[in-house]
Amino acid sequence: ATYALLTMMMAQVCNLKLGELVFVGGDCHIYNNHIEALSKQLEREPFALATMKLNSEVKNISDFKFEDFTLENYQSHPSIKMPIAI
Repeated sequence: ATYALLTMMMAQVCNLKLGELVFVGGDCHIYNNHIEALSKQLEREPFALATMKLNSEVKNISDFKFEDFTLENYQSHPSIKMPIAI
């Protein structure tokens, strides 16, 4: 999410069209004690995607403030607790 937001900010201040962010995970893994919680998460129906709005007046990357971002129509399921894997 952070890199997607940064991509949006950079596109705006560089006067470019927003493109696509491609993510490649390196060391992605699931611990044995997380399988039950992750199975529960996979059973959930996803909500419609939220929309991020940026203040279109901002033209310099250093000028963005918290108030310049609006997340619209965000919905989330309750959290699922997972033990810390050590």
